[in-house]
Amino acid sequence: MKSKLDFMIRGNDMDYHFLKVCAATPKLAVADCTYNTEQIIKCIEDSDSNAASVIVFPELCVTGYTCADLFLQTTLLDEAERCVGKIVDSTINREQLVVIGAPIGHEGRLFNVAIVICKGKILGIVPKMYLPNYSEFYEKRWFHSGVGLGQLETTYAGQTVPFSSNLLFKAKNIPYFTLGIEICEDLWVSLPPSTLHTLKGATIIVNPSASNEIVGKTQYRRDLISSQSARTMSGYIYTSSGIGESTTDVVFSGHKLIYENGYIISESETFERDNALLYGIIDLERLYKERLKNNHVQPEVLQSVVYKNITFDIKPEAFTYNRFVDPKPFVPDNEAVRKERCKAIFDIQANGLARRMAHTEAQSYVLGISGGLDSTLALLVCVKAAELIGMDRKSIVGVTMPGFGTTDRTYNNAINLMKLLGITTKEISIVESATQHLKDIEHDLNTHDVTYENAQARERTQILMDLSNKYNGLVIGTGDLSELALGWATYNGDHMSMYAVNASIPKTLVRYLIDYVAHYESEPLVQEILFDVLDTPVSPELLPPDKEGNIAQKTEDLVGPYELHDFYLFQMLRYGYRPSKIYFLAQQAFKDVYDHETLLKWLKVFYRRFFNQQFKRSCLPDGPKVGSICVSPRGDLRMPSDAQSRIWLDEIDQLSE
Repeated sequence: MKSKLDFMIRGNDMDYHFLKVCAATPKLAVADCTYNTEQIIKCIEDSDSNAASVIVFPELCVTGYTCADLFLQTTLLDEAERCVGKIVDSTINREQLVVIGAPIGHEGRLFNVAIVICKGKILGIVPKMYLPNYSEFYEKRWFHSGVGLGQLETTYAGQTVPFSSNLLFKAKNIPYFTLGIEICEDLWVSLPPSTLHTLKGATIIVNPSASNEIVGKTQYRRDLISSQSARTMSGYIYTSSGIGESTTDVVFSGHKLIYENGYIISESETFERDNALLYGIIDLERLYKERLKNNHVQPEVLQSVVYKNITFDIKPEAFTYNRFVDPKPFVPDNEAVRKERCKAIFDIQANGLARRMAHTEAQSYVLGISGGLDSTLALLVCVKAAELIGMDRKSIVGVTMPGFGTTDRTYNNAINLMKLLGITTKEISIVESATQHLKDIEHDLNTHDVTYENAQARERTQILMDLSNKYNGLVIGTGDLSELALGWATYNGDHMSMYAVNASIPKTLVRYLIDYVAHYESEPLVQEILFDVLDTPVSPELLPPDKEGNIAQKTEDLVGPYELHDFYLFQMLRYGYRPSKIYFLAQQAFKDVYDHETLLKWLKVFYRRFFNQQFKRSCLPDGPKVGSICVSPRGDLRMPSDAQSRIWLDEIDQLSE
């Protein structure tokens, strides 16, 4: 069991680029600026003690959003300015960026603004751009829009500060951290300001809002923020006014949301009655890496938009990393979502194969059936593909090829599954031919080395290729993404085929796909065999069984647990993280499963094999991409076969030390 200290993020170096943020809804009394300021300062103190580097408050929180015509009263406006000064003073010794809302007069016009504060200084004031003017809200009665103001200055609370809707706030000492602001209705328009903010470099968008609660709006708000966060590849912090607002015509719930690139990080309850703080940890590096891969923005699009970058300097405090890290990033945790995902993947595989069969006018599917996970999934895909284009199941030629390591369990499962599915079944032992071949190359049959193993794999591939010629068919590949990442395939053996239906399916997902087909697309007898296949240890079965006839060669004993390798693969290719960060995340994801030494051991194996085995991936056959990770040389992974792994392995060695 690990202590919390194992997962502390050090605020003085930000090695992993995590940022702790807070969305706040303070208790509020309409038009009572003094009371509201007291509550705002309490929230700032609480969030500071919890090491939040950013805290965002609702729209017009200093006065209350529902002051209506009171916004035109000098008394209220002057009191708001005085109280903003108190809030500014309260931040002098705090390592935080604070965003509050207030009404501000500027050159004879009133604006609904967000005020950005850091260490006793107002960094900038951002006016709301799009003002609602419908049914329950009439902001245009009091406020002016910030659209087209350009870069101005104003004097407020004793400070002369930038005043513009096009301000960005950039941290000097926190990589990838630039903050942009839009206010409530700004998000609801067809081109939200945050779109341009992020194109200009903002990675974090904050939205001080006053969104009333009506039936269905909570979900709509989630969908809207999720979509905008994903579209802009940003972290999005949203906070709304709470129940202290006037209920003359509408009710406010204080709904708070924190998203990262479309995914929810944290969400508050609604209608909380006390000061309510919602915390979240945003991965700034993940956002940055997403943008590196999506460089579709043309510079000329932004030439007419003028922004001012305002720098600030804060030193984040250490905090406990308690964000959930999914140990199976390829497999949805929710059962309903997983079912839907598996159906979609299975359909992609089957339709891709069906299209290739129709295009080549092949008359048969030829594949080796071992009774293991991968070949079973490939067979199920072939059955589905044949149905899609009206081919008889007999056009599927399933070949079981017993060798030196074949066990009764896998052999019987292979034979029985093929019979129940009604395909053409062939059994061709490779024992005699492989024995003769090893004799021909003068290899001792008692030396069970890589030559002994790979001779069997290549003999099987030769048989399948020749049968495909005989039956005018295509050899269907069975190898999966995890094996390709590790190079756990015999070059020009099981590495090669004419269409590889499993090439982008990781091993951790293969099991769930078979389980899906067993439950939803199979007859009871087929289902029974599929369940036994799922319970069978993963093995190439190239070495003789043990004395009891059971599988002696277990893949995960040799290359490591596939759940770890799939986790490492996802973090490395999807986000480009360095080994130290992947190790840190693995400690969190597998904290009750593997100790630190085990995680590092297999992390080193992963990197070593991933680099050394690239030559096998450089000549992969065609196969359908089903998810965000793929190692096809024609698609997602353009990597030289001679790339050195030294700097990655050196970093792992330093972690070990």
